[in-house]
Amino acid sequence: MKFSLTALTAAVLIVTAPWAAAQNVAIVNGKAVPTARLAVLEQQLAASGQPVDDSVRARLKEEVVLREIFMQEADKRGIGATDEYKNQMELARQTIMIRSLFADYQKTNPVTDADIQAEYDKFVAANSGKEYRARHILVEKEEQAKAIIARLKKGAKFEDIAKKQSKDPGSGANGGDLDWAAAASYVPEFSEAMVKLDKGQLTQDPVKTQFGWHVIRVDDVRSAELPKLEDIKPQIAQQMQQQKLADFQKTLRDKAKVE
Repeated sequence: MKFSLTALTAAVLIVTAPWAAAQNVAIVNGKAVPTARLAVLEQQLAASGQPVDDSVRARLKEEVVLREIFMQEADKRGIGATDEYKNQMELARQTIMIRSLFADYQKTNPVTDADIQAEYDKFVAANSGKEYRARHILVEKEEQAKAIIARLKKGAKFEDIAKKQSKDPGSGANGGDLDWAAAASYVPEFSEAMVKLDKGQLTQDPVKTQFGWHVIRVDDVRSAELPKLEDIKPQIAQQMQQQKLADFQKTLRDKAKVE
């Protein structure tokens, strides 16, 4: 019969458990294999969301037995005394210790509802105000933009000119449509000209930015629509937890004396 370790076994870096159990899973070559080892694997499987029934327990018992067989053979061959083994064990120890450190920090420094509310309030303050549904036609030269404005005043269709002449491929293909966006989403010269327009108005003069010359029209204006706190609370909490942990890590790095 061919034996192999499962992915679950391979994923276990190191198992620390009270070996002095009252009951043994098996006796392998005269050595007792405590039930605690089986319990650890069951807990790991259950924590991953997989049900643990009698058939799974039987498979895990075989895993525990195989591990003991292979460990005994490794000891016979002196694997534990090799530098490679010692180095890998040290890395595994560090990984577990560091993971536990971070888990302890997050447990003792939780993100509170007040923290989340304050972060949401900052988000609202930064993103409240008006949103604009604007269109633009982007060309290389001022003379081109002036000619387009003249044509528009005579009744030419903005969307048609944008599709044919705008060098902004994204909006040009959609008749110059930039969709809904806050003024801060655009470069200053563009937004300053745009916010002066009322619904349906067109810039009377071309607007120059780093991209070229723009002809801008505002199709609509509305108050910014922001998500409710309850809809984004989990995302805010996760981001704040990650940021607090990153700040903790940076603090430790900054305080460390590295020569």
